Amino acid sequence: MADNEEHLTPEEAEEPWTEPDETRSGLRNPARAARSLAALALTFEALALLLAIVPMRMILDDSTAAIIVILILTVACIALAGMAKRAWVWKAGAVVQLALIACWPLHWALGVAGIVFALVWAYCWYVKIQLERPPKR
Repeated sequence: MADNEEHLTPEEAEEPWTEPDETRSGLRNPARAARSLAALALTFEALALLLAIVPMRMILDDSTAAIIVILILTVACIALAGMAKRAWVWKAGAVVQLALIACWPLHWALGVAGIVFALVWAYCWYVKIQLERPPKR
């Protein structure tokens, strides 16, 4: 053992076990976990949108509008992922999902992707709400 390691004193080793705080979840920082989940979901959405550009160019005769919309939504997802600490990001993320669903007239695949990511976003929001509640023991 190294000399610089900390050792428990006999008093510290014999401290009684205390009950966990019933008002908190088992995570050290539940709000941070929810923010990280939201940022991760938005990052994956941005990646999926970027990967959708090439198929849109191949499928559509005039793909300019679809590509512009995809790029705008990608930038919005990246920006929201970077600002995940803000409380309004949850509502703004829902707006991004609705905007992607509204792209259905450009191509049905964008609308389907919007529905899938809206379900992912709803699950992230559900996890956030569950982490704010005290745990069931």
